[in-house]
Amino acid sequence: MNITQIKYVLEAARASSMREASTRLYVSQPALSSSIRDLENELGILIFERTNKGILLTEEGREFIMYAKKVVGQYEILEDRYMSVDSDKERFAVSTQHYNFSIHAFAETVRKASADKYVFSIYETKTKIVLEDVKSLKSEVGIVSFSNSNEAVIKKLIREYQLTFVPLMTREAYIYVWKEHELADRSEVSMEDLKEYPCITFDQSDDSNVYLTEEAMADHTFDKMIKSDDRASSIELIATLGGYSIGSGMLSEENALLQGLVSIKLKEKDTIVIGYVVRDESNLSVYGRLYIEELLKYREIM
Repeated sequence: MNITQIKYVLEAARASSMREASTRLYVSQPALSSSIRDLENELGILIFERTNKGILLTEEGREFIMYAKKVVGQYEILEDRYMSVDSDKERFAVSTQHYNFSIHAFAETVRKASADKYVFSIYETKTKIVLEDVKSLKSEVGIVSFSNSNEAVIKKLIREYQLTFVPLMTREAYIYVWKEHELADRSEVSMEDLKEYPCITFDQSDDSNVYLTEEAMADHTFDKMIKSDDRASSIELIATLGGYSIGSGMLSEENALLQGLVSIKLKEKDTIVIGYVVRDESNLSVYGRLYIEELLKYREIM
């Protein structure tokens, strides 16, 4: 088994077709199929079920994919650190849910960095991926949040991943609607008021548990829901369909003005706790320490 074979399996799983995967990988279909069959024979499992309509992951294949993603992720970190043309540059990475303060803190860290050469990265991504990035060393610091409805699930993952969570602030739940929405002039609304409108939620379909959502009211049953994994698309849907999304109410003035979103307090209580995670007993780099110093400027919970 080698890293090339593992990458081949991952691409085939994404494409659900050997032909499509071979095109993306720039290898011949027979060579790709032969490489994957050799791996299956070596491991003694069947990763894919071949059909006339394409390929399907077997139960053993799904388990293999779970481990393969972690292996490739770790390999790419090593490859980037020691084998890339940028291997002589300082590195620092942050993974975050969608919060402007985390981006501002990152920008300040970059501005204050004294390195002559560096590759700094910030990844805006989903809840579980933030935690996995910090666990796997892809990122040094992660920004996550949880509400009353999903606190137990998130804290369980944090413990399992051997991470430390430091709270920075709490926020009550708000909804976002377009400025022309008929509820836009309200100071407060209830879930009953919103029943006839579609809820636009940030899709975390890679997660196995609905409670990993970064939004409040995770345990509420929505009659109308639209999932989107793109922030710009979500805003467009809110504006076009008269929908709403749920968040912390932390809209920056310039973005709120540009996008036309209005935040309204939700009557139902589901407090959101926002903070950062690092690996347990980790030795932070100078940039990690600098970034946390910037984050602590926003700290409201002592």
